[in-house]
Formats: sequence, structure tokens, C-alpha cells
Amino acid sequence: MAAHLITGAGSGIGAVLTERLQERGEELWLLARDARRAAQLRERFSGAKTLVGDLGDPAKLSWAFGQQQLPVRLDSLLHVAGVVELGQVGELPVKAWQETLNVNLVAPAELTRLMLPSLRLAKGHVVFVNSGAGLNAHAEWSAYAASKHGLRALADSLRQEEHAGGVRVTTVYPGRTATAMQVKVHQQEGKEYDASRFIAPESVAKAVLAALDASRDAEITDITVRPGQ
Repeated sequence: MAAHLITGAGSGIGAVLTERLQERGEELWLLARDARRAAQLRERFSGAKTLVGDLGDPAKLSWAFGQQQLPVRLDSLLHVAGVVELGQVGELPVKAWQETLNVNLVAPAELTRLMLPSLRLAKGHVVFVNSGAGLNAHAEWSAYAASKHGLRALADSLRQEEHAGGVRVTTVYPGRTATAMQVKVHQQEGKEYDASRFIAPESVAKAVLAALDASRDAEITDITVRPGQ
């Protein structure tokens, strides 16, 4: 039975991934921002274990984990959680930049650092669910795109550093996906939301699982997922 640590398990792509791995009988560790959220996740995903740590405050993750039991071996670390705040560079406040970079980039780097001993022991797999914004930046997406471009660099560096030890690293770049984040984006854009126009979270989850299930003779490094219509 493989062990997986998942961020963003409460909704969207992360929730679907958690459900699929639970159906396979895998050992699940779910990251929650606080104790209340952790209890909700344990109730929703029976048998799952939780870790409490706030991605919005990555400097405190090490201390928080020092008070909790951590997985000894970890077959995968799935970075799915993220935040978005649209706005022009001339108007976006520093608080929005800091929150976006903390959750989308600094926290994944710190969480990976803290989990590397467990990942190395299992010759595990780190998956970063990035975004099309990690490949191309557009007007009013500066903070989000910057965080995702940085996440791509993090993954590429980590892959080269850990390859010899057997740790695999994959980045998945979904286009617009029908999640709560997409609802928020449409509200900020002042547009009507129609989920049928976007990628289903299940489709992105399948791409992640395909990377995890690849045989040991292959490493799937990058997957781009785009709307099919």
C-alpha cells in the first residue's frame, strides 16, 4: 500500500485525486490549514490521516510538523492547493503578491524540503499541479503567473537534484478547469461561469495518476492538459 500526502484535498482536483487513491486502498495523508479543517477531511475521507499546517505561512510549517507524527515513507507528494488573485501590476497590492507566492510557490518548496527524507526512503514521486499560467503570462495574471513560473523552476531544479536517488518529479499544466478557483476567477473577470466549457477535475486527476503509475523505467516530466472543446 503506497502512502500519499496531498494538499488541496478539500475540493476540485485535489478532492478527486483523494477519492481515486482512496478507492485503490492507498494510505492517505491530507494537509489541512487548521484542526477544524483536518476534522472535516477525516470525516469526508474515512481512514485518512491529516497533518495541520498553513500554506499561507510557510515559515511555520517546520515548527507545526515538529508537533505531529509524519509519514516515515512517502510514495508521493501531490501539490494541488493554490490561490489566485487577479489584478493589473499597477493596482495589485503587496499583500496579494505575498499570499499568492507563499501558497503557490514558497509553501510547496518548504513542504517538499520537509518531506524529502520520506520521499527518498521510498524513491517516491513529487507532482506539482501547475497551470497554463506557468507557461504563458497574460494581462492581470501577473502574481499568479509569476508564482506558477516559479513553481515550474522549482520542479525542474528538484528533478535534476533528486534524479540519481530515484525520486521522480512531474509537473502537470492544466488549462482552465471547472473548480471553485475558476468560479472565483470568473467573478473577478466579471464573466458568466459555465462549467461545461472547461476541463473536468477528473480529467486532470487522470493525468496525475498516469504519471504516478508509470513504470520505474520511465519518468513523465511534464503533462499539458487543455480543454477538449
